Amino acid sequence: MKNIIRNSVVALICVATMVSTVVAATTAPAEQGGSMLLTLFIGFFALIVVFQLVPACLLFAGILKGLFSRKQEAKHETTSR
Repeated sequence: MKNIIRNSVVALICVATMVSTVVAATTAPAEQGGSMLLTLFIGFFALIVVFQLVPACLLFAGILKGLFSRKQEAKHETTSR
């Protein structure tokens, strides 16, 4: 029984490999332009970059503003007794 199952699995893998290579060889060549799915995929990652870039720029501007702005020195009033 074990032999029959193993031989069936091996035969199934061989047939699947042969069929997939034949299908890949007979498909039409891809278009010159990208597909809609590819465009959406690239656009999605572009949106991620933009949405991460905006807060990073705001944080960087805040850091520069803090570094180069005049610091108000605290006035220490000393009272003499």
